[in-house]
Amino acid sequence: MQIVYVGGPTALLELDGVRVLLDPTFDPPGTYPIGDRVLTKTAGPAAQPGDVGPFDAVLLSHDQHPDNLDGAGRALLASAPLVLSTRSAAERLAGVTALPNWTDAEVEGLRVTGVPAQHGPDGTEHLVGEVTGFVLHGSQRVYVSGDNASLDVVREVGRRSGPVDVAVLFAGGARTPRVDGFLTLPSDAAVDAARILDARHVVVLHVEHWAHFTQGPDSVREAFAAAGLAERLVLPPPGEPVTLG
Repeated sequence: MQIVYVGGPTALLELDGVRVLLDPTFDPPGTYPIGDRVLTKTAGPAAQPGDVGPFDAVLLSHDQHPDNLDGAGRALLASAPLVLSTRSAAERLAGVTALPNWTDAEVEGLRVTGVPAQHGPDGTEHLVGEVTGFVLHGSQRVYVSGDNASLDVVREVGRRSGPVDVAVLFAGGARTPRVDGFLTLPSDAAVDAARILDARHVVVLHVEHWAHFTQGPDSVREAFAAAGLAERLVLPPPGEPVTLG
């Protein structure tokens, strides 16, 4: 498997020759409105849509927040061969295919399963909206968490999918005033998720480039080192391909 990190949650993942783009965000730094508030982007992407090359599908965890799908990302969806996401996204965006939890889609021979994600503490879905994760089944089993804050969800994915070779975790301990609690995994919970899944490689994304993250790459490194799992952690440098065997 190879992964190229673009920025925020955005990365190009290649498994068995199939290339999928995660949560496309390519807009520059600035403030991005969301309802009656704004999210602040502090750094731009390492690549633009034209730089990532051809891909076979977009795996979109959700469409309602600009740090997971921005203006440039929305424009890119129009030319994507396939976009898999939530039912809500499929209702709002033309050309998006819903992938309900525990159902499968085929992307050029690669099986992709939709799995749960919970974007905040229990009982906050009405505030944050529907989110999904994905499991890719190929020569390696790859879990992509999406914006998930629940270890119970991780346990369910592990129980139903089995151990994974690579866990791609969106972390950063995101917080906003609207929700009392973390919106994504903090660093210590990312360690717990790695243990639950027994993942050989743990790729941590979505821990920087936005002001509402409370924990960055240094916090992740410290947590994995303290747990004795530093050798499993992958924090890919922006724009550089990383191969995981």
